[in-house]
Amino acid sequence: MADDSPLPEPPDERRVFWPRGLSGRLLLVTALVVVLANVLIVPMLLAIRQQEWLSDRVAAGETASLVDEAPGKVTPKVTQQILASAGVVSVAIQADGVMVSVLAPPRLPRTPYLIDLRKQDPASLLGGALETLFSGGDRMVRVIDRPRYRSGDFVEILVPDGPLKSLLLGYLGELLIGALFTSAMAGGLVYLALNYFLVRPMQRITRAMERFRADPEDPDARLTPSGRADEIGRAEAELDRMQADLRAALASRARLAALGQAVAKINHEMRNMLTSAQIASERLAASGDPAVSRAMQVLDRALDRAVTLATNVLTFGRSEEPKPEPRPAPVKAALEAAAEDARLSDGGVRLETTIDPAAQVVVDPEQFHRMLVNLMRNAREAIDGEAGRGGVGKVTASLIADEGFSIVRIADDGPGLPERARANLFQPFAGSARRGGTGLGLAISRELAQAQGGDLVLVETGPTGTVFDIRLPGAPVAGK
Repeated sequence: MADDSPLPEPPDERRVFWPRGLSGRLLLVTALVVVLANVLIVPMLLAIRQQEWLSDRVAAGETASLVDEAPGKVTPKVTQQILASAGVVSVAIQADGVMVSVLAPPRLPRTPYLIDLRKQDPASLLGGALETLFSGGDRMVRVIDRPRYRSGDFVEILVPDGPLKSLLLGYLGELLIGALFTSAMAGGLVYLALNYFLVRPMQRITRAMERFRADPEDPDARLTPSGRADEIGRAEAELDRMQADLRAALASRARLAALGQAVAKINHEMRNMLTSAQIASERLAASGDPAVSRAMQVLDRALDRAVTLATNVLTFGRSEEPKPEPRPAPVKAALEAAAEDARLSDGGVRLETTIDPAAQVVVDPEQFHRMLVNLMRNAREAIDGEAGRGGVGKVTASLIADEGFSIVRIADDGPGLPERARANLFQPFAGSARRGGTGLGLAISRELAQAQGGDLVLVETGPTGTVFDIRLPGAPVAGK
């Protein structure tokens, strides 16, 4: 079947050239800046050169007027020769409002244009030079300036602008050659300097980012900061820190993936073993002994939770926790059940609470139980590990209402969390406070609390103990 899709349009050949690379753009911008600088400078140099040439002619005309006034000394013919050698056609002096012609001007076919050297502003200078270059060559120019060698209002001369235009064109050529040379030298030096200080470091950073994206484990992808104190140095340092953080995150993710694979492999076998344990507990419960029956009730609850956990959890990194099903749950009963599973006892670490047995919070009971067990177990292990204490301590639970939230506060009188555990408290594999711990308990508990729409936060920790708050949405409610 023929492809009826429209063909891509050819690129527009009239598009203004603009290089893609930073180095090429830098070269182009440098060249444009140097050219612009010369465009601004060259006309002013031409105007200054024209002013100097015309000033010399005015001085020659004024000198000729002085010679002409010497009686019997110089003939008019000699005065005309002096003026002709200077390229001056006529000279007139105005003093006290009276204009005196030293050499009368001839009849001219075209009206001469005026250049007043008394005006030193750039606009007047540039205007005269441009008029000479573009409309002169076969005209006369009328020049007015202040007298230098005699008193008077001004000196006025008339000169042909052909020699002046030729002079300006020659000077323009010299300026263009000089500007081309200086532009090439200055532009090249500026380009090399900027390329060395900016472009090459940016290329180095870009290559490191590309190699890191392609293979984060490649040791050559690591960017070693140059130690510069400017923005480039800061970018290098931040990139180096970012690469280190990403490598640590990837390593943690790899460990989580390995853990997930291990859990997935033993999940099936664990469920079989737990099922066998449930069958055995059912047979023991049928023995008729009341003490055994009471113990079997506790064992059945623990086995049910273990089977549920083994069914739902594959790995923390890829765990797919069941969606929470919040409903009113009695807080005190949940605390007592969690204390039993966390192995709290009256002879060791005991649970103390004054919560009303009828008080309830809206939460998923199973996930709430796991949060409480993790916190109580951590508290018991911290107290058991404190030297000279004999494993005796207490965990205090309280319920607080706070602006539409229910806060279950779990406090212990243990030794507090060490500094290394506080920095990464809720980070898996990094927040454990005891040797051999994985640091998953608090991370899982916080994830469960956030899934309820709440949070798990550390309130305080120190030598007198540690306090955690389980913050749940909805105010506490009384049971029926």
